[in-house]
Amino acid sequence: MNLSSNTYNPGHSRPKGGLLIFGLYSILSLGLILFLSCTKKSAVGESSDTIKSGYSEELPAMHEALTIDNNIGDIVNHPAFKGFGEILLPRDDNSRFYNTQLGKVGSLMPYHQNVDPEVVVGALNHMIEAVNDGQTIFYNFYTDGQMQDDPGKQNTGLFFYRGKPDAPFAIVCPGGGFSYVGSLHEGFPLASEISKKGYNAFVIRYRIGSGRWATEDLAAAISYIFRNAETLGVDKTDYSVWGGSAGARMAGDIALDGVSAYSGEDLPKPVAAIIAYTGQSSYSGDFSPAFITVAANDRIVNVTTVERRVDNLRKAGVDVEYHKYERAGHGFGLGTGTDAEGWLDLAVEFWESYIDEKE
Repeated sequence: MNLSSNTYNPGHSRPKGGLLIFGLYSILSLGLILFLSCTKKSAVGESSDTIKSGYSEELPAMHEALTIDNNIGDIVNHPAFKGFGEILLPRDDNSRFYNTQLGKVGSLMPYHQNVDPEVVVGALNHMIEAVNDGQTIFYNFYTDGQMQDDPGKQNTGLFFYRGKPDAPFAIVCPGGGFSYVGSLHEGFPLASEISKKGYNAFVIRYRIGSGRWATEDLAAAISYIFRNAETLGVDKTDYSVWGGSAGARMAGDIALDGVSAYSGEDLPKPVAAIIAYTGQSSYSGDFSPAFITVAANDRIVNVTTVERRVDNLRKAGVDVEYHKYERAGHGFGLGTGTDAEGWLDLAVEFWESYIDEKE
């Protein structure tokens, strides 16, 4: 069609056919303009809705997993750990380790042996996955006022590995001689495995420098969990305390004297205390049922002291399950790659024997 022959010319009369074609052309043009206008407006609206809903619901900001090729500083700066990245690490100031590769993470924890970087990274990535799923993984158990009054309490908190809703909880106390907190090896990996069995697991970051402070922090943390059990989605009836080395001393303190003895609330003792490689010797007839483990080649703990405590507890009427391994060393964590591998499964079974079955 030659549209030029049908264009309007004021000096000539318009043919009737041309008028009809002109009218159709105008209608089509107007329709096309309206279509494009509506399409553009609709696209903008859909795009805005998609960005808004996609960012908050459909397409959350996914945080990348760590690998053993990352550096320690990448933990501190990881967006999933914003606001508490530093206290995932052993010391209050870990800046001198920031350029250390995660493959050499064992160098941060000199009292611990058999540190497996892949296990460490796996437990950290478990938390990153939880954040990507929209879960809260970190809780302050001290109030802002308490942390303001005692700045040391700013370096405390609870890391939460969720199990099944309303399942009992375990609280894991990593060791480090009260000079550091070995959560990377002796806290997060244990909590990760406990949560995979359906139980809720917390790892405590406590104040460095004093065993008394550390156990007071544990008492405060247990009190916090009890107060907030419904919100956290945990059963507070059959909780257990777990500890390795210095952390086992904390667990032993609570199993011996209870939460209130360390400025916590008047709460029941744990139904089970899981105590790994510590030379603490205290005991009593109302000590919590205890699962105790150590390695014969422990270079820090005197095995004879451990076994004397086991005997004393049993003579006092306390139920004790004792496991001695041969080559796991001190601070073996999960025991991956040693003859202690699998000890956590036995400890969970011991705890389960004291969990009241509920209909």
